[in-house]
Amino acid sequence: MPPLLTQVARVSDGLPLVATQTPSPAYPVSSKQQKEAKDILRKLTHGTPNKMSIVSDDRVFYYMTRDNLCFLTMTETRYPKRLAFLYLDETADIILNEFVSEFGNAWRSEVDNTARPFRFIHYDPVVQRKQREFQDERQQKSKLNDDLAEIQNIMKKNINDILDRGEKLDNVQNISQDLLKQSSGFKWGARKLTWQARVQQFAPMAIGFLIFGFVIYVKVF
Repeated sequence: MPPLLTQVARVSDGLPLVATQTPSPAYPVSSKQQKEAKDILRKLTHGTPNKMSIVSDDRVFYYMTRDNLCFLTMTETRYPKRLAFLYLDETADIILNEFVSEFGNAWRSEVDNTARPFRFIHYDPVVQRKQREFQDERQQKSKLNDDLAEIQNIMKKNINDILDRGEKLDNVQNISQDLLKQSSGFKWGARKLTWQARVQQFAPMAIGFLIFGFVIYVKVF
């Protein structure tokens, strides 16, 4: 069974912008369930969790927020939780793409300033197409497998990045040790040069004093 109900609303006041139901009499959505969905959207604030699931009898409401919008759906309790959030994530992608296609960079202003409920109800067909993608069990398993594969690829990439950083840290440590050795050599070279400079500076005076002393010694004795 696909997601039975999908709504998109503003987080700031819960104003519904897009809404659709499963186009089949075999999966009706009751007025009670519609009211529950409306109550969930109205109670949203900027401090609420970004994702949540709420069980109601034999149904579960899932919602996620993105870009100050809330994407909500309702499914049967046996519907996989990961799949429900994957559906919301992909629904958010297509809705945001529709906003950008229609309004460009001004889409946020259009959403923030609209006062009419269901102003963007003309996006309903694209949401229904997305619902149908999550209806067939084989497609559901395929999407879950793709999602898990993507997570595994991300984890592998993160592990490789960590290993690369470890190698770079080892290289940095080796370089720092070489620099320490070189700096010790530089210190010794600097001391040697300083000593030589002082010898060159004071050696003539010392030799002069020695000659002067020798002359006096000869005359006196």
